Formats: sequence, structure tokens, C-alpha cells
Amino acid sequence: MDEVDLLILGAGPAGMAAAAEAASAGLSVALLDEQARPGGQIYRDVTEVPKARAAILGPEYTAGRRLADAITTPRIRPIPGATVWKLDPDRTVAYSVDGQAAQIRGHRLLIATGALERPVPIPGWTLPGVMTAGAAQILLKQSGVVPRRAVIAGCGPLVYLIGAQMVRAGTPPLALVETQTRGDFMAALPHLGGALKGWRAMAKGLGWIAELKRAGVPRHTGARDLAVEGEGRAQALSFTTRSRQRIDCDTVLLHEGVVPNTQATRSLGLPHRWDAGQHCFVPDHDRWGETALPGIYVAGDGAGIGGALAAELAGRLVGLHAAAALGRWEQAERDRLAVPLFAALARERAARPFLDAAYPPSPQSRAPADATIVCRCEEVTAGDIRRYARLGCTGPNQAKAFGRAGMGPCQGRYCGLTVTSILAESNGKSPQETGYYRIRPPLKPVTLGELAAMDVPEQQEKSA
Repeated sequence: MDEVDLLILGAGPAGMAAAAEAASAGLSVALLDEQARPGGQIYRDVTEVPKARAAILGPEYTAGRRLADAITTPRIRPIPGATVWKLDPDRTVAYSVDGQAAQIRGHRLLIATGALERPVPIPGWTLPGVMTAGAAQILLKQSGVVPRRAVIAGCGPLVYLIGAQMVRAGTPPLALVETQTRGDFMAALPHLGGALKGWRAMAKGLGWIAELKRAGVPRHTGARDLAVEGEGRAQALSFTTRSRQRIDCDTVLLHEGVVPNTQATRSLGLPHRWDAGQHCFVPDHDRWGETALPGIYVAGDGAGIGGALAAELAGRLVGLHAAAALGRWEQAERDRLAVPLFAALARERAARPFLDAAYPPSPQSRAPADATIVCRCEEVTAGDIRRYARLGCTGPNQAKAFGRAGMGPCQGRYCGLTVTSILAESNGKSPQETGYYRIRPPLKPVTLGELAAMDVPEQQEKSA
């Protein structure tokens, strides 16, 4: 079995930054990612993007090229196209590439698996023609494809970014239907001081809104009771502001923020806590990113949503800490190098409480109507989950036994938070008390053939 000093899962901003920092200190690094090229979701295909498309995507995207260039060093071994399906507390990771399974162990392990888009379960969200805003952005980054006659619905900075990118591509959205309210903005005002400290992030958002305004894209704020209408496909989005409105369209792009992808950290049994500001679970970790399992770190949006620049800084801190732990830096030198990184990270995170309060997930998506499907894989509705609660179901893991919620191909990635929210409300408990699915390997589908062909160390065979 291969061994390296630092094993990194995820080649987004946190993973790339950690790899570069660790390699510069003399560590051997392996960098696993499901994609063929580094960049993660936010910088997807940044090393190959044509100039015209790069201009559409903007400087926030092309900034990732610097990180991708920094990991082209002999000390960093990229393993692209790697699907990780098992992690062990001893920092051994099982993965598959092109149907071939393998194992690798790190003396230190960084989980930098990023974020997932929050599910937005509204009536009609399973119709063809409905996708997340992030999925539309992936199409643009990877293929240059822009949805036509699209309405963007939801809230958060990405709504403005993808809208501005569509304007630059010559195919502006028909409208933005935004769920945040004036009350949300008022609730965010106590965090205005932090927003001003993070003024660069705020300025970018205002710039995207200005682009949309110049292009004449209508904005409907305070929208509620969203529903996608259509026979066999999306044909319109209806919603209520002062009155009921309907926008004919071919595509609906849904987005209400992103949440940490905690499948890998949960599979290790690491403790997680409910972040009330971000309405999601985050893995516990110290200021360096180290978790309750010594030598295992989390960084980037998988450790709590902060954005690409915050992820990069957190990754660099993990690289420093791992290098010191493995004897490449004295602790005093590590701490000296970390001072400007911690200061920059604090500035980068300063605006986050304001953004979280100003753009919360809507009440509709956190507590969908009974008829709305919440588990797409197994076609379980919100009403089903409430019925399980009346029968005594207290948590998402128990809901699997009641009706297979979370047991489909996605393993609960896209319904877990909604199921937690519905059960918590139904049982009068907090999300922390209600909990989440228990995640077990394999994290992703793996064939028996892959398992049978995998080389297993002799010691493991004897203990099996």
C-alpha cells in the first residue's frame, strides 16, 4: 500500500493550497479528486478554459489558475478521477480510478471535500428543466453551455454571480426570484461591522447586482410559495410577492446557498455540531483544522462555509501544521508563518455572519408542504417524514427504517438536512438533538469486482 506524508481528499482551493504549502516544506503529498483536473467545483477546468469563456466567468474564477500552477511539483502526486469510498481512522483511504480499486495511507490526512448546494424542495423541483444554479455554472465552466429562457430562484451571492455570468455570455436570465426578505436584511444589520471589514466580498456582490440591473434583468424579492409548473418538463415558475405571479420559462435554476459536504467526516464518526447561522452541520475542529482524530484535518467549505479565499487560507494553515507535526518546521517557526494567514482568514470570514443572516434558506425549503418530495432517490415526501414522526421516529437514521429516506444512490447528501429540519420541527427538538444520517462505507458505489481485485495488505487479510 502506498504511503505519503500528507494525503489530501479534494483538489479545490483548500486542497491545492495545503498541497503546495506542505510540498514547499518538503512533505510528500498525494492529492485525490474525482475530476480529471484540479480546481474543485469553484475552479473547475480552470487550467483548460478558453480565454473567451474565462472572460465570462470573471476574475473570481481565473484566480484559481495560480493555485493549480502551484501544485505542479514532483513532491505532489495528483490522482485524478479518484472516487473515494472508504476512510479509516488510521488515515487509510480506499478509492477507485477507472474501475480499479486501491488503497493509500497518509501520515496526515486532510479532508477538503468542499460543499454541496442546499436542497430546495419546492413543488415541481423534480421536473426536467429544473437544476441547481451551481449545476448551471458547471455547464458554463466545463462546456460553455448557458441555459436559455431561465429563471434563477432562491437567494445568496451565487444567484447574482451566475446571473451576471449569463449576462456576459449574452443569454441573461429572464428574472431573479429572490426569497430573502426585508426582515432578513434587518436581522443582518447587527453584523454590518463585519461586512464592512470584508468589504471586498461585499463590493463584488454589488458589482454583480449592478451588471444585472444594467442588463435590465427583473428582480423579485421577498418571494414565497414558489412552485415549478409544467407537464412533463418545467414550463413556468409561479410565486407570491404582493400578488401571485407567473413567469414562463424553459429552465429553473434553484439556489439557497451551499452547505458542507460532511459524508467523509461523518463516515469516520467525527463529532459534528449544528451551526444555527448557516443552518447546517459542520465537523468540529480546532483553529488549525485538526479534528478529534489526531492527524486528520478538515479545511475549506467542508469545515464551514467561507468561500474560496477563506478555503485557500485554511488549506495553507493545515499544510503548515502538518509540516510541523512531521518535523519539517519548529513550532515557533510554524506559528510565525501562520500569523498573517490567521489575520487574513479573519478578514475573509468577517462578512460571513452578515451574508448568512441576510440570505437564509427560505421557510418553504426548510419545511416543505406535505406533498413535496424531499428524498428524490426514494420518492419520499415531506408528509411521509411527518407521518414517521407521529409514529415515533426521532431522527433521520431511524427514518431509513420507516421509509428508506436517505438510502438511495446519493446516500442522503441531498435530503439529509431537510429530513433533519422536518423531524426537528415535528418533534419539537433542535436539529442538534435530532441529528443526521449515520454514514457508512462505501460512500460511493463500488463493484464487487473492484473489491475482489484490490490488493489487501497481508496484515489486513489476517485480521479480516
